[in-house]
Amino acid sequence: MELAKVTALMKATALEVAILTGHLVLYPSGIVAERLSPASPPTSVAPGSRPVVLLHGFVDNRSVFVLLRRSLTRHGRDCVESINYSPLTCDLRAAAELLGRRVDEIRARTGHAEVDIVGHSLGGLIARYYVQRLGGDTRVRTLVTLGTPHAGTTVAPLADAHPLVRQMRPGSEVLRELAGPAPGCRTRFVSFWSDMDQVMVPAETARLDHPDLLVHNVRVSGIGHLALPVHPTVAAGVREALDAGGPVVSGTREEGPGATSVA
Repeated sequence: MELAKVTALMKATALEVAILTGHLVLYPSGIVAERLSPASPPTSVAPGSRPVVLLHGFVDNRSVFVLLRRSLTRHGRDCVESINYSPLTCDLRAAAELLGRRVDEIRARTGHAEVDIVGHSLGGLIARYYVQRLGGDTRVRTLVTLGTPHAGTTVAPLADAHPLVRQMRPGSEVLRELAGPAPGCRTRFVSFWSDMDQVMVPAETARLDHPDLLVHNVRVSGIGHLALPVHPTVAAGVREALDAGGPVVSGTREEGPGATSVA
C-alpha cells in the first residue's frame, strides 16, 4: 500500500477512535426519546422548512446526530426530530413500519405534507424500505443516506447471529425486495459513501444504484463510518441535498469529478 494511502487510513482510523470515544459519552443521553417539536402553523410550507427526521444505525440511538442536528437548526430547519427504534428490533420491516407511523404523526402535528429523512447506516436502509415498499415516497421528499449498505456489507461475519445483520448481508431477502422494480417512486435519494468506510465492505456497497430511482451518489474521501454523521463537510453536503430541488427523473446520477475530500 502506498505511503499516502497508509497515512490517510491512519488519520481516518484515529478520527474514528476519537469519535467513538465521544459518542460513548453521549450515548446515555440518547436512550430516552426526545421531546416533540411544537406544532407549526399549517401555512408554513416553504421547502426549507420541511421537517427533517433523523434515523440512527444498528445498536445506536439519536445521540449520534447531535452535531448534524445542530448544523441543520442553525441553517434554518426549525423542525428536526430524531427517532429511536428499539434495540430489540429483529426485523428491518418492523422498524420501517414504525418510521411510517412517526412520519404521519409529524406531518399531522406540523401541517406539512412531506418530510425529509437522513439515515445513518442501517437507518438509511430502514428509511429506504419505507419509501420503496410501504408507500413512503408520497410523504418523503428527500432521503439522504450516510454509509448505508444498499448492496449489503460482508463485515463482521460472526455478527450473523443477529437477524438485522443478516438482513444487511448481500443477497438477503430484504435487499432483493429493494432491488426489485420501483416504478414511479417520487422520493429523491442522495447517498453519501466513503472510500475509507471499514464497516461497509466493500466500501462501494454504500452507493445506491437502481434504475427506477432518482439517485445522486456522493463519494467522500478521508473519513470512516462513524464520522459521516459528524463531520462538518458532510453536514454541509446534507444541507445542500435537502435544500436542492429540480425535476424527478429516474436513474442514478453520478457524483461530479473527484471525491468530496474531508481529509
